[in-house]
Amino acid sequence: MPRFIRTRWRNRKPWKPGERAIAALRPVHRSRLSSAIGKKSSSLPLRASSYSDDRVSALADDLLLLILRRLDTRSALATAALSKRWASIPRELDALSFSVNDILPRRYHQCIRIHREANFNAYGYFANFRALCANVVRYERHAMRSMSISINNLLDADDIHDNDPDGRGLRSVSTLRVEFFATWPSSGCINRLIAKAVDTWGVKDLEVSAKSTFFRQDSHSFPHHCLCNDPHKSRLRSLKLAACHLPVLQDFCTLTSLVLQGLPDSTPTAAYVAVFTLCPQLQAVHIKSCNIKQGDMAVHAPRSEIKQLIIEHCYFGRFKLHTLPMLESMAVIDTSVSYNLSSFPCLKYLNITRCYGVFKRRRVPCIPGWNLNMFLGGNPGITDLVVRFTGYDRWFKTWSSALLLPKLRRLLIADVPSSWDVSWPRLLIEAAPCLESLHIHISRWEEDPCDDIVWQSPKFCHNQLKELVITGFEGTERQIYFVSFVMKVATKLQSVSLLKNGLVQGRGHWDWDMVKQQHQWGNEERINILNQIAKDVPCSTTPVQVVLE
Repeated sequence: MPRFIRTRWRNRKPWKPGERAIAALRPVHRSRLSSAIGKKSSSLPLRASSYSDDRVSALADDLLLLILRRLDTRSALATAALSKRWASIPRELDALSFSVNDILPRRYHQCIRIHREANFNAYGYFANFRALCANVVRYERHAMRSMSISINNLLDADDIHDNDPDGRGLRSVSTLRVEFFATWPSSGCINRLIAKAVDTWGVKDLEVSAKSTFFRQDSHSFPHHCLCNDPHKSRLRSLKLAACHLPVLQDFCTLTSLVLQGLPDSTPTAAYVAVFTLCPQLQAVHIKSCNIKQGDMAVHAPRSEIKQLIIEHCYFGRFKLHTLPMLESMAVIDTSVSYNLSSFPCLKYLNITRCYGVFKRRRVPCIPGWNLNMFLGGNPGITDLVVRFTGYDRWFKTWSSALLLPKLRRLLIADVPSSWDVSWPRLLIEAAPCLESLHIHISRWEEDPCDDIVWQSPKFCHNQLKELVITGFEGTERQIYFVSFVMKVATKLQSVSLLKNGLVQGRGHWDWDMVKQQHQWGNEERINILNQIAKDVPCSTTPVQVVLE
């Protein structure tokens, strides 16, 4: 090593915390990059290109459209500059997707990762931390600037093409997806794009997702609370709004599906109520991660045609559902909603997920005081039911005189804590005389079992239950008791599957698959468990296949 290099290396200051990671993100000097490329490319032979080599342009328009649909929208639209033949092909795309994630460089995500892993108390890191934050802000600003320029260029060219008498007609787009950072300089082009798509292009499916920047949380606003200029003539069929202020929707007569996600806390309660009462044509409503802090909300919509309602991970002060006469499917997931199932005469599919006794991952003492009839009773037409009741302690009673599910056919009880007495589903078996399939998933909790339910001897026979599947089965005393009980009362039972390892794979909110994972039981342990199950089961004329895996 030359002497001056050794002296320079010895005099170099040690790396500060986080400085090495930031130095890795610095761009390579332009002269070094060009010289490196020049050295490698100088030895490569040059090959003259000809038009005959352009085999892609020789393809039919239908094949070219298939290729463009597999590209991101910015790349697909940029192909219009290749030749005159390509100029009109991108206009035939029926789906456009503008996402700021497609523009953000890889270094942006590296900066985010370093920021999250940084030790803010490290000595001498403050200056590097400020530089890192400045890089994140700059990447976000440049990405939105590039996205705004692309959208404005597209709209300007489209306006010129629409006014050209020799044009091939207006652009027709059925699906539009827009994902962007909610910053005020970009709101103008986003609103212009949405209005153009709904008013002129005839968009049927629209998704608008406003993302918060890494250091600031904002929401997107529409001009005058309107999506477009003439909603009466729109063909909008489905709409998804994420982190947006809720616009006026009652004039969209063709709108049947609505998804509201992460709306700002300042959204008034009347805006949510208007979705149910002033938009009677809606058939599916999904409200996710929304908070209502401005008073109670009561929904009474006797003219509503909503058939599917999903409310998940929301915080409401008091949310009451009174009347939805056409409702067929409902899912209430980790949300406190007051309802009476008798107000939904057409309800067939129900998903209820509740967790009590857990606050910021800490245990809160809970006394069983809730009645299952409050969550599951009052509707005789339910055929498919998914129940997820979790918590450190069992927070509901083990009896309910009014619970009756006369048409229930399929039942899934998922995420049952292993510290609970897993025999509590006996309540639902007694309330559902037509039950045919019962699936139970037991999740492992660190707490020891401390919840023993005292049951009376069964005095009934179940004539419809044919299948019992339990995943997370460990052969505990209460688990064996429940299996013996089911085999004793179910006279038409055909198969019992007891799986040590397995999981529930959901297909939507009301259908599921029980996925088993292989486990090898010991021969002695297997024989012991099967003998304990069969000890209390009387001989039956119908053989039952018991699978222990």
